[in-house]
Amino acid sequence: MSMLASASRSVRLSRGIAIQKRGYADVLTLPGKTAIQYGAPGRSASSGQVATVFGCTGFLGRYVVAKLAKLGTQVVVPYREEDEKRHLKVMGDLGQIVPMEWDIRSDQQIEECLRHSDIVYNLVGRDYITKNYDFEDVHVTGAERIARIAAESGVPRFVHVSHLNASKDSPSLFYQSKAEGEVRVKEYFKDATIVRPGSMYGYEDRLLNNIAIWPIWWKLNNMETKIRPVHMLDVAQVLASFSSLPATPGTYNLPGPSTLTYEYLLSLVSSVTYQPPSKAPVVPKSVALALAKAAQYIWWPALSPDEVERRFIDDVDVEGDWASLGVEPSEIEDFAINYLRRYRSA
Repeated sequence: MSMLASASRSVRLSRGIAIQKRGYADVLTLPGKTAIQYGAPGRSASSGQVATVFGCTGFLGRYVVAKLAKLGTQVVVPYREEDEKRHLKVMGDLGQIVPMEWDIRSDQQIEECLRHSDIVYNLVGRDYITKNYDFEDVHVTGAERIARIAAESGVPRFVHVSHLNASKDSPSLFYQSKAEGEVRVKEYFKDATIVRPGSMYGYEDRLLNNIAIWPIWWKLNNMETKIRPVHMLDVAQVLASFSSLPATPGTYNLPGPSTLTYEYLLSLVSSVTYQPPSKAPVVPKSVALALAKAAQYIWWPALSPDEVERRFIDDVDVEGDWASLGVEPSEIEDFAINYLRRYRSA
């Protein structure tokens, strides 16, 4: 009996130790609800927040999901194809990553994806037109639909990712649609946060990788086009930080820290990959447009006509809002080796 009593007291003691006490600092007040944070900082913790990231399977989206999950946020990841979201499942602890099938033209599926969220991110974008979706469908109508349903569902915060060069007067349909998308989003979600990053570089980018594979297409405009490339991890950090900040309405420009020409980027890629500079001739714009139009009939276009147009447009010269967001942007030279090492012949 004494042994049983001793064991019983031990169980009660162990259970008592396991009980965690909460303090006022653990209480998180969010618009419309109060949540309790628990656990050590990291992917196994819970921040008490839920976020939906539309466009999570894209280049930028996967890093936003990873950073949100690391903060302990439960992340809803809408996907179109089953295999596209497999790599996202391991970015958070069990139950932190919630995949849900969706279609950009389905109001019901969009509402199901965001109905329980404290913050919604719209990262959906398209670099080129396909037979199923054009720029209007994705950047304008799609963005408007997500913003409208988020507002109707009572979502307190909405973050929309546009582009640094978004302008209704741009010769590029891509930039025009990005500007129109911003207008439509603000019509339905007046306190929306608009983020305008420059051209992003990283592991799966269409900048450094394309320059290494197809340097001829970056010789357009005599390589004089000026861009302000920005690290995708810096942009992802800014987007993730919005989840822990109060309402941040307005437009935030996120250009890279330096203005570089295509000529400089070609030289940088050549020096890092140990490949000699490309001897390909400069292709006239008319010829590039003709080749790009022909490439549209290929399953995966090498270069679309609108991308050719964009290769002749300089990035706008605006001051970045990095300082107010607590992030210092990285120089492309510091990370180029990480993303270009694979192209070295040795």
